[in-house]
Amino acid sequence: MARDYYGILGVDKNASDAEIKKAYRRLARKYHPDVNPSEEAAEKFREASVAQEVLTDPEKRRIVDMGGDPMEQGGGMPGGAGGFGGFGDIFEAFFGGAGGGARGPRSRVQPGADALLRTTISLEEAFAGVKKSVTVDTAVVCDSCQGTGSESKAAPVTCDHCQGAGQVQEVQRSFLGNVMTTMDCPKCQGFGEIIPDPCKKCGGEGRMRARRDLTVTVPAGISDGMRIRMAGQGEVGHGGGPAGDLYVEVTTQRHNTYYREGDNLHMKLRVPMLDAALGVDIDGTDLAGKDFTINVPAGTQPNEQIVLEGEGMPHLRAEGRGNLIAHVQVTVPTDLDDKSREALEKLRTARDNDITEIETDQGDGNFFSRIRDRFKR
Repeated sequence: MARDYYGILGVDKNASDAEIKKAYRRLARKYHPDVNPSEEAAEKFREASVAQEVLTDPEKRRIVDMGGDPMEQGGGMPGGAGGFGGFGDIFEAFFGGAGGGARGPRSRVQPGADALLRTTISLEEAFAGVKKSVTVDTAVVCDSCQGTGSESKAAPVTCDHCQGAGQVQEVQRSFLGNVMTTMDCPKCQGFGEIIPDPCKKCGGEGRMRARRDLTVTVPAGISDGMRIRMAGQGEVGHGGGPAGDLYVEVTTQRHNTYYREGDNLHMKLRVPMLDAALGVDIDGTDLAGKDFTINVPAGTQPNEQIVLEGEGMPHLRAEGRGNLIAHVQVTVPTDLDDKSREALEKLRTARDNDITEIETDQGDGNFFSRIRDRFKR
């Protein structure tokens, strides 16, 4: 059965948090290991600590007031023998219960499970932050019985089949002789108590399936694959137990202009050959719709990078932004008219000191290493 947490601390069920903490401090001064080193005192100090933790937590205290035990998670492995099935029961049958198969009744009020859903946002929304509406199909407290599981909201009664133990024993014949096995009571499903008039809407579970619309606040700077935790928005537990958490996993759509790497943004910048040689200013628009200018210096070479510090993605829950990195791609004209060709011919003549030659690799081999690596891909 559920532990009497109020009795452990010696307080009334209507005690305030201050009264509960005061009672705990009184017991702690009496049973703390530094004051009383006995094993009995250590056990009493542990019980008082657990009771104080439970009764000062609103959700756990609600479970206690409904007759459940929030610290009970449904017992151990099947058979009570560390997962070896019926071995514990056989041991108990031959040696008078020394194997320890009894678990006791399970609490009807159980914590709910966590839930996970996914939502997709644009890179602009990841940049600025956004509120997204999501729909979750989950278990909620039954609105007919308010989680009690009873049509009349009456308290459960002790199971007359297992006498409140939550388990029954059965003798089975085997090659070893008569073997006694222990199992959950088939009438109360291991709870040790029965709801005389189960709620017609939830069948006595105290919860039902429902679809809810929620608003998720997505912070600026969130990365692809991150999850947002919404406490208490998951599934309500059996018997109207406290709800688990809802996790919303964020997926970011691919952007036509920008590629994100950490908090840095990358973009390709196509620059005509003459603009790269003479220098040029190129206007752009960031993810917030704000205009910016990229200065391409005269003499910029292909594959050079121009870094705009502080123009990237905002840092998640922190000041500042990453960088915007423009990767320069110098474009060479291929369709020249006579006038353009004549102008370029004059430029080539004027630049007669520029020599076209085969470059030899006399350094550290980086050029040939790049070629070799390219063929390996």
